[in-house]
Amino acid sequence: MSLEKKDEFDHDAWLKRKDLTAVETVFLTTLIWIDKRLRIVDYLELLETLYYRINLQMPKSHTEQYDLDNKFWYWYPLYSLGSLSVIAYLVAAVSGALLGFYYSPSTAGAAATGDPTAAWLSIEMIIKDLQFGFMLRSIHRWAAQFMMAAVFLHMLRVYFTGAYKEPREGNWILGVILILLTLLFGYSGYVLPWKQLSFWAAQIGVEMALATPIVGEWAAQLMFGGFTLGQATLVRMYILHVFLLPFVVTALIALHIGIVWVQGIAEPH
Repeated sequence: MSLEKKDEFDHDAWLKRKDLTAVETVFLTTLIWIDKRLRIVDYLELLETLYYRINLQMPKSHTEQYDLDNKFWYWYPLYSLGSLSVIAYLVAAVSGALLGFYYSPSTAGAAATGDPTAAWLSIEMIIKDLQFGFMLRSIHRWAAQFMMAAVFLHMLRVYFTGAYKEPREGNWILGVILILLTLLFGYSGYVLPWKQLSFWAAQIGVEMALATPIVGEWAAQLMFGGFTLGQATLVRMYILHVFLLPFVVTALIALHIGIVWVQGIAEPH
């Protein structure tokens, strides 16, 4: 029903039908009362039209598209790795956003006295004092690790089944960029607690940046705030992990899925 024809719809005719039960009459009366004020039927029809248009464009599975039947049944679990990566990313994003309310990106307290840093103390508070804090941090940590494993295995599946070949080479390059950003996501998150393991992981990162020809010193300055670790390093990792990478990775994942949607799922070669 179009919006122009909405006023021509006879609500009373529906209520005068003799084949309606009492429950149906109450339901229709309520629906008509709401519809006269909010015109929800029009929007429901628009959503229904959009739903069918989307589903008509949904790519067939590789078994449907190539009539493989049960010939490649052993590939099925490997074809779910991409969606599992996205689910793990969403879980990590939501749990990380909640952790961000309580985390403090500060190295105060470590330099002179050797006491735990404010960053690590905030994580200790989350673990020990915050209700469900230990569970929340564990969910974030394990979701991130699961995502890393799923993305790596997803890339292996794409490579060994030949799904990177024409016309999907552009999406393969996009996937390579995504796995590199995922590694950077994991590294920046590993540094944030600013304990001993985090400190030396950051130190290794500085040394690797300095070992890069030509742009090494510039990369160390940009990524770590200098050649020695400190507050600038932690702030850069925090901004990278919380404010920059989530938006970039989310946009690239949406583009990646959109291309798969358009091109369909590749047959194992």
